[in-house]
Amino acid sequence: MEEKYVITIGRQYGSGGREIGRMLADALGIKYYDKELLTEAAKSSGVNQELFEAADERTPSFFSNLWSFNLGFNSGAYLLGNTPLSDDSIYAAQCNVMKELAERSSCVIVGRSADYVLRNHPRLISIFIHASIEAKVRRIMGRNDCKTENEAKALAAKKDKLRSSYYNFYTDKTWGDAASYDLSIDSSKLTSQQVCKIIIDYVNMRLGK
Repeated sequence: MEEKYVITIGRQYGSGGREIGRMLADALGIKYYDKELLTEAAKSSGVNQELFEAADERTPSFFSNLWSFNLGFNSGAYLLGNTPLSDDSIYAAQCNVMKELAERSSCVIVGRSADYVLRNHPRLISIFIHASIEAKVRRIMGRNDCKTENEAKALAAKKDKLRSSYYNFYTDKTWGDAASYDLSIDSSKLTSQQVCKIIIDYVNMRLGK
């Protein structure tokens, strides 16, 4: 049986990273996980999925401000039903699910510092997708996330700041820095299909195919 491998996709907001990740998974015939991770983590921990969605790719300080009903547990700890829950436990639950999924089958995992969480996986390939602000604005407006260019620029900056803060908080690397990944690609220079082909070629070379 072929050894399992994992492709992780870090991405700027509006760069098409999610689309490219799904395209990769389909082309390679392997599993794809993005928001699906939250569902899996919620099932595994028995915690309401909405809580995972609220904390998704946000630092503990954001989470703590969002859930202001601190009930006297340790710093950053809260109660959902009868279950004490902390920032770290939310992150740990996601990490555990990622490790379990990576052991189960080959897959593509988007975001959530997956490259760091799975850094000890023997067949990990980490990718970062970025793009020019013009390309990101076109994509954001094209999917009707914003009505104006200024709104799209502001949203891209906000989302990237959240992702950067989250990644830098939980890892010892720098979000978006090419040195943090195996391969970094500017998706605004090529079509998503072309970017996908480059990544597949790279994956095949890395895996000795």
